[in-house]
Amino acid sequence: MEKLRLGGMALQNGVLVHGPKTWGAAVRLPDGTIKTASGLKPTFGIGGSVPVVRGSLRLAEAFAVLPAMKRGLPEARLPFERPAVAVALVAASTSATLVRRSSLPLVPREAAVVLASLVPALVALRGEQLTSYHGAEHVSIGTYETGERAPKEHERCGSHLVGPLTIATALAGAAAELAPARHRTTARIVGAIGAVGAAVEVFGWMSRHRESRLSRALARPGTELQRRLSTSEPSAEQLEVAEAALQAVLEAERAAA
Repeated sequence: MEKLRLGGMALQNGVLVHGPKTWGAAVRLPDGTIKTASGLKPTFGIGGSVPVVRGSLRLAEAFAVLPAMKRGLPEARLPFERPAVAVALVAASTSATLVRRSSLPLVPREAAVVLASLVPALVALRGEQLTSYHGAEHVSIGTYETGERAPKEHERCGSHLVGPLTIATALAGAAAELAPARHRTTARIVGAIGAVGAAVEVFGWMSRHRESRLSRALARPGTELQRRLSTSEPSAEQLEVAEAALQAVLEAERAAA
């Protein structure tokens, strides 16, 4: 079978892997056993070939997998299901409001707002076992793709969206601030959606042009985030869970073919 393009997400107690058509997940239960589940991915076909629009749809599809996974595997604990993340959300919202009221120049001000909004995601990436399961996810998918033991960092990790998303969101936010006051909220929403779509498009370009100097520069924040904060070396037991998730999605893909 031809190698599939896979993505994934670390859970607090396991790993989620998704392929072109399906998802598979595995968690370690309190009694030490591994439980797996799989299913079809929700899809949003409208506008799927339109640049920028398709980027937003791809990201929406990735998040739409989560409710389906929770139904199939209710024992799975998502990264943001922790009180610390809720606290970070409140703090980030408050900080963003204060920054917007500051006297900073327009573009730096919007960049600061974007950075504040990333704090909850960074908090969600930290956890007692989460960083190790994140590493296990990368090792299992990377090893499947290359046939050799892969490192804990992966070139297609969503952390590589940080660079292009920060730039695109800051520029979109600055443009929205120039709109008439009565249209500013709408402009911010449209700009935020467009920024996500544009960032995903740039992310795809980065994956196809890894040797480009610009691609490496844009990927650097995500690489450092993985190396220093969001991943750690997994244990053999955590790799076993990640492999179970990988096998679950591969079996689901074969069944859906």
